[in-house]
Amino acid sequence: MAYPLRFEWRNQTHETVKLRTFLSAHGVSHAVLIQIKFHGGSMSINHRPAWSVDNVRPNDVVTIILPPEPANAAVTISDLPLSIVYEDDNFLVVNKPAGVASVPAHHYANNTLVNRAKGYFITHGIPLQVPHIVTRLDKDTSGLVLFGKHHMAHSVLDQQLKAHSLQKTYLAVASGTGLPEHGNFDQPIQRDPTSFIKRQTGETGQAARTEFWVLATAGDFSVVKVKLHTGRTHQIRVHFAGAGHPLVGDQLYEGDLHQGLNRQALACERLDFYDPFADVQRQLTAPLAEDIQQLLTRYEINVDTVMQQLNADLDVN
Repeated sequence: MAYPLRFEWRNQTHETVKLRTFLSAHGVSHAVLIQIKFHGGSMSINHRPAWSVDNVRPNDVVTIILPPEPANAAVTISDLPLSIVYEDDNFLVVNKPAGVASVPAHHYANNTLVNRAKGYFITHGIPLQVPHIVTRLDKDTSGLVLFGKHHMAHSVLDQQLKAHSLQKTYLAVASGTGLPEHGNFDQPIQRDPTSFIKRQTGETGQAARTEFWVLATAGDFSVVKVKLHTGRTHQIRVHFAGAGHPLVGDQLYEGDLHQGLNRQALACERLDFYDPFADVQRQLTAPLAEDIQQLLTRYEINVDTVMQQLNADLDVN
């Protein structure tokens, strides 16, 4: 991909609209417009400089050039490896191991996925060295994490997140049996007043919906496929714990700690999103983490069968 980044569209409708409206329909967020205006980018209509309030008429050609993205010096560089599932000029998808935080914090400053992605970008000569993390996972949840390689890629995916068209599918192992074959949890989620970290269900919390399908049962646990319809902190863990089925290995929410896992049995196994740069729907999957595979195999649950069920296109309506 050539730098600086340049994107171009033609107004193929019969309507005249404001430039900002036209760009918004193509995934250009207000934040990107601010970056273009104040940090060295440009906008044009038919190759003439334009402002966001200018009109885009039928058959007009709109071009934007993104400004440079200087690396954040506060984000240190890590040369630890990434398990890359998919990469192109716009997106990077990695399979995060349990025990690695997604983003830097005061107690995880140097060895997060963002630190590793920055190191990867520099090592491989990628000019833009700002990893835009789009989907995050808890430190002890494994699975797929999606990065945009530039501000525009982040913008289009952020819009999909807000519209719930970017979908994450999880595999979880919940304590106990007796869950319905298919169900929903829709209890609001709020902070636990006794803990800075913990969450709980409660009437005054934020709206939350978790959909699940039971794929297998064995011993005293259930293997479930989970889709999120909202994105609250610890949502899957809180909803299953609130229903009396905390995830195996989840010490924070009092899950079964006697199955050989030292973290919650939860993995993001599939990502579905629209790639507007290639005009295709991406469907990406990850191999299941070894510790969860070992748990299933110990109870004679066929991992391949479970993964085939999880990745089948089910009717979720």
